Amino acid sequence: MEEQVLAERCRQGDNLARKELYEQYAGRMLGVCLRYAGDRETAQDLMHDGFLKLFDSFDKFTWRGEGSLRAWMERVMVNTVLQYLRKNDVMNQSAALDDVPETYEEPDASAVDTIPQKVLMQFISELPAGYRTVFNLFIFEDKSHKEIARLLGINEKSSASQLVRAKAALAVKVKEWMKKNA
Repeated sequence: MEEQVLAERCRQGDNLARKELYEQYAGRMLGVCLRYAGDRETAQDLMHDGFLKLFDSFDKFTWRGEGSLRAWMERVMVNTVLQYLRKNDVMNQSAALDDVPETYEEPDASAVDTIPQKVLMQFISELPAGYRTVFNLFIFEDKSHKEIARLLGINEKSSASQLVRAKAALAVKVKEWMKKNA
């Protein structure tokens, strides 16, 4: 079913359309939730919560062309996860990685391209929740530190610091992987 028709039928409460929407997008939305949640069980719960929010708020969706439905759904999923993280005060519970330097040498981009995406996503999932959340918002959602600070209830300097530490931790993991697999 075409995206616009699917969206309109979901707006009308058509359960067959909702089922098709779920089947078509669940994998991608789970991926979005996994990036933030860190574990599959929590990510699946958050994805289901996100779909319930989607189904309840289709009246807020505005068709803006091909891809707009998926983009809107991803935004709802990210907001669902961020709400969960704020509610559980995850940003303040994050354990710091003591051995992560404030400065780091960025791995060669062409070398990083040889690492399977699944491995890179695993490295991201292993970051402490605060680092992972800031990294994802900055890299995948293209948010500024000001926006991240507002979304997470932290200050901009904390966002910037957590991003640097996340990148440094990832750089260490990438270099270790390259040594073992090159």
